[in-house]
Amino acid sequence: MSNDLITRLTRRLQNIYPDVTMAADVAAEIERLCINFMEGRKNRCGKTAAEQRWSQEDVILITYGNSVQQAGEVPFQTLSRFLKEHVADTLNAVHILPFSPYSSDDGFSVIDYRQVNPDWGNWDDVASIAENFDLMADLVVNHCSRESLWFIDYVANCEPYSDYFIEVDPGTDVSAVTRPRNTPLLTPVHTHRGVRHVWATFSEDQIDLNYANPKVLVEMMNIMLFYVEQGARFIRLDAIAYLWKQIGTNCIHLPQTHEVVKLMHDIVEAVAPEVVLITETNVPVAENLSYFGHSDEAHMVYQFGLPPLVLHALNRGKSDYLADWASKIPPLPEGCTYLNFTASHDGIGVRPVEGILPAHEVENLIDCMHKFGGFVSMKANSDGTESPYEINIALFDACMGTRRGPDHFQVQRFLCSQAIMLAMQGIPAVYIHSLTASPNDLAHVEQTGRTRSINRRIWNREELGVLLGNPVTPQAEVFNRLREMIQIRRRQPAFHPDARQEVIRINSDLFILKRSCGDSGQTVFAISNVTERQMELPLASLGFLVLGMSDLLATGAGPLGETLMMGPYQTVWLTSE
Repeated sequence: MSNDLITRLTRRLQNIYPDVTMAADVAAEIERLCINFMEGRKNRCGKTAAEQRWSQEDVILITYGNSVQQAGEVPFQTLSRFLKEHVADTLNAVHILPFSPYSSDDGFSVIDYRQVNPDWGNWDDVASIAENFDLMADLVVNHCSRESLWFIDYVANCEPYSDYFIEVDPGTDVSAVTRPRNTPLLTPVHTHRGVRHVWATFSEDQIDLNYANPKVLVEMMNIMLFYVEQGARFIRLDAIAYLWKQIGTNCIHLPQTHEVVKLMHDIVEAVAPEVVLITETNVPVAENLSYFGHSDEAHMVYQFGLPPLVLHALNRGKSDYLADWASKIPPLPEGCTYLNFTASHDGIGVRPVEGILPAHEVENLIDCMHKFGGFVSMKANSDGTESPYEINIALFDACMGTRRGPDHFQVQRFLCSQAIMLAMQGIPAVYIHSLTASPNDLAHVEQTGRTRSINRRIWNREELGVLLGNPVTPQAEVFNRLREMIQIRRRQPAFHPDARQEVIRINSDLFILKRSCGDSGQTVFAISNVTERQMELPLASLGFLVLGMSDLLATGAGPLGETLMMGPYQTVWLTSE
């Protein structure tokens, strides 16, 4: 390894651990991890070079390892067959949500980071998927399961795990701590040293790790490199914002947390430059974007404002707030981009629209989602009150109507949401339950007792196959049309993640993006009608369009005349190239 790397690591670690000797020792340990990693990869090369980290062809599918199941077959093998048969020509990357053994939270309470859930498959099954698709893996950095061997050894006071978790006197004032949940922050644990109260940001089964102990940091860096060795090209840093704790602060986005992300960036740039680090921070926009740093932290951040604002625009039939937000997205730092999504395994967060959507608009949207079968999860505030954290609903059913109630535009409205997401600057990520138009799974909620289960349906492969094979089902209509849109998108240089984006404001009925690629000269105008009304738009009134443009989404349609006709919730991608 170069002297430059060890110097960078040491300086970075001194910002985390002020003790100079400690920082130097930790840097030497991480350097050894990097050397061992590189020796194991001598005969292997990265899939893509760092300077070609992404392109318009990158589209990610988000799925659990068991989202599609078939009797007599382990879920990973079923998933692998589903991917090869249905999306191999459509998507090139797969985010398999946590697939380690777990005790709760559908995988986010990890028991053993280095093992695959035996109910789902093994590392060979993961490798089989990674051979055909770029793999995104979750690094659950903030916490682990209380059933993990780490925590069991902590309870038994066995080294080195006796200091792997954070003990706090229950009398300590922790009211300043930012909470993403309404559960108690401290949970009592009976240990060999008596009852101890440990920090648990998310649940009593998810015990926060103590990064003030450098052994925890080194261990997590080792696990990150292990995932890369297993084929992960994308590393998603789950709940990274809460990593560092300091009593008397809000314990979110602390400087040490940012330094840890920078440390990870330094490591992958040195030993695996094809790897993309993604921070998952479901927080207001400015806080979220801070994880780009100065092009020295995350390569990608989740565009958390997009899901609630797209849903709001389609629910209200007005694009004002969506357009305002999109027009103020700052230019991307070099080597950085966004991960765009409209749905995921979690709910639709409302924190990211704080200061963007007025409180009454959020309340009205939540009320409407309740009528469509959804729920709302709450978070605890420092003053003892609670406020909405996320809406729990399947996006397909969230699009079943507007504030006036359900209507017959559900499929069109839903496809409009996906078309907007696909046109945004960045890399799109499509949730498997968006691809399959999955409705609310209330039976799953009743079974688990968790509202997030409404959007985590487990499909029987045969049942899903019947639905996708019948062209009159909404599942088939969405699946086929969405696949077609993605395939068209992947061929357009103007949709490269680095291509320029501009918001054009005409009226609140339309949401318009102009995407331009300087290298190819291609420009695409992505225009979405967010209303249920038919529109006749003379080109002269639009001003920026010209005769002869064609709609990439309209198969067999002729060039654009003097009037642009748009149906309810229709999207057009117009280009002259």
